[in-house]
Amino acid sequence: MDILALDPTKFIDLTASGICFLFLVGFIGGLVSGFIGSGGAFVLTPGMMSLGVPGTVAVASNMCHKFPKALVGAIKRFRYGQVDVKLGLVMAASAAVGVQIGIRIQQVILEKWGQVGSDLYVSLSFVAVLVLVGGYVMRDALRCARCGGVETTAPLALRLQSIELPPMITFRRSGIRISLWFTLPVGFATGMLAATIAVGGFVGVPGMIYVMGVPGLMASATELVIAFVMGLGGSINWAMHGMVDIRLVLIILGGSLLGVQLGAIGTTYVREHMIKMVMAVIMLIVAVSRGIALPRYLVKLGLMDMSPEMLDVLGKISFASMCLALLTGAVIILGSMWKGRAAAREEAHGQA
Repeated sequence: MDILALDPTKFIDLTASGICFLFLVGFIGGLVSGFIGSGGAFVLTPGMMSLGVPGTVAVASNMCHKFPKALVGAIKRFRYGQVDVKLGLVMAASAAVGVQIGIRIQQVILEKWGQVGSDLYVSLSFVAVLVLVGGYVMRDALRCARCGGVETTAPLALRLQSIELPPMITFRRSGIRISLWFTLPVGFATGMLAATIAVGGFVGVPGMIYVMGVPGLMASATELVIAFVMGLGGSINWAMHGMVDIRLVLIILGGSLLGVQLGAIGTTYVREHMIKMVMAVIMLIVAVSRGIALPRYLVKLGLMDMSPEMLDVLGKISFASMCLALLTGAVIILGSMWKGRAAAREEAHGQA
């Protein structure tokens, strides 16, 4: 018997309220995905875990729902001229390697520390990456807003583009020329994180923006191509180990396919820095939510002591902050769409 295969009886029982919550999580995850290009996993995975879904099942189910949703979003934004297909395929090649290594890391953790160890690893990874990337993106978004919303190429990206290290690749759609060797680490990190914690987009999108110099809208749209390739390959691998809960996949996919359409439309009405702002705000709130949940896993592993009552309070706070992240993301995105559309109508009337 495969020790990595999860007993189906350990899948959570779904209640009516749980189904509604998962659908809402899927909708907002899709909204975020279509708007900022990330697969929305940094909303979806913690959302599922807040209902008691084991970390590996949340990661695997999230990845399984990701590739059809990413395909829909990529096609939608391709029609808006925002997708660099060549860049997406080049990045996806190294990301596919990262996915396989990331899955192996999760398997090793399960073998040594069990499901609780995996849950702790997923949560710690979320907190660390969300705080680092979210903080950096927030700082850049504020800087961009002070500059009038005009996006400029990051200094690091300009330096890397100036280095002639064959083979050099020109991505005409993105308007950049850079060495293949500088694209590989970004793609690999995207794939590895996607496989281990079901999150790759909030590394891939900032990586393309700040390391490679890809414009924000183009990076967020092209990430959907990478997410499709990673999601397809990773889902097959996870499914072979019995980690995919198809019920969760279908529920969050239903909400996501609706949300991703609105999110993609929203990108046509907002400035570049608003995409970064949305990404940063949601990341930092979700980081707080996952950070509050850490003591529960530490207690189960015998690494700290805490009363059941306090753990229950922390669990409720963690869930509430997760809901706050979902609500905040939806309000910012939909509010930006409304204002942008209103401004576009006024401009159209003025020209008429």
